[in-house]
Amino acid sequence: MLTRRCNYRCKSCDVWRGGNLPEELSIDKVRAGLDILHDLGVVEIVLSGGNPLLREDIGEIIDYASKYFITTIYDNGSLAAKNVGILRKADFVAISFDTLDEQRYDYLKGVSGAWKSAMNSIRTLHEEGISVGVSPTISQFNMNEILDFTDHFRKRGVPVLYCLYQHDSLTQPMFQIGEKNEELEITDKEGLAKICDTLLEKKKKSRGILITKKTLHTLRELYLNDRRTWNCRALHSFFTIDPAGKVAACHLQEPVGTIFDLPRLWQGERFKALRRTYNECTKCSYMCYMFYSLHASVQGNIAIITDQWKNAGALFGH
Repeated sequence: MLTRRCNYRCKSCDVWRGGNLPEELSIDKVRAGLDILHDLGVVEIVLSGGNPLLREDIGEIIDYASKYFITTIYDNGSLAAKNVGILRKADFVAISFDTLDEQRYDYLKGVSGAWKSAMNSIRTLHEEGISVGVSPTISQFNMNEILDFTDHFRKRGVPVLYCLYQHDSLTQPMFQIGEKNEELEITDKEGLAKICDTLLEKKKKSRGILITKKTLHTLRELYLNDRRTWNCRALHSFFTIDPAGKVAACHLQEPVGTIFDLPRLWQGERFKALRRTYNECTKCSYMCYMFYSLHASVQGNIAIITDQWKNAGALFGH
């Protein structure tokens, strides 16, 4: 997370509600932190917020990050079209976009005109040859249109990268993301399982569905049978960094150090013990953490390649 600053007021999100904004690392410290991640063997980073495009130095950050990592950046759709030149260096641009219904979308985002801005950003980046995808957060609010939504963008050559609505379950997170909202809380668990089944079938026939089969099977089992079939690999295959450089296993956990402490801590006994603790954690089912936990090994990476080979053009250029 590069910044908590955000120009939207999304109903599912807590980031913008946080009161006083934390300190943000300077560009020099961001570069130094990226050097440390590179030395640790990190291969992929996700630049998020807030809205990371609100940082005045975001072009420099993307330029530096893209030299060493597979770099994804998120935007709520409000700024991407104005930053085409900057975004060319990113490997993938994910636009948060939840529904094809303009009024419902603006309601979710809390900003009039948000839908038009997002559609313009998606269209502009796609026409400019930038690897752009849409990232809907599946919730009870939009479940009934997710399959049509997928087909709409897939037919236009825009891949779909899914998130799943969650609200934060721990009382002292490093930072808050998910805001509890009964309108969004998934109550139709059988309906979600059917969406997983249909996406599995669609993946057999076409490209542009950026979720692995293993993730879909795991999600289906969780919602249909209330059975958790994965162990968390936080601080092993993923971790989070806040705008001030504090590091936590995930955003739900307390910080365990700073990015500048990682060379000293990464192979230490404390981190080994923390990994064992997090491995037993069952407090959330955030899809991003699920994905990185499921694909946390060499075999997992091979499974991603095998699963996503049809999408190589969408992910790494046209």
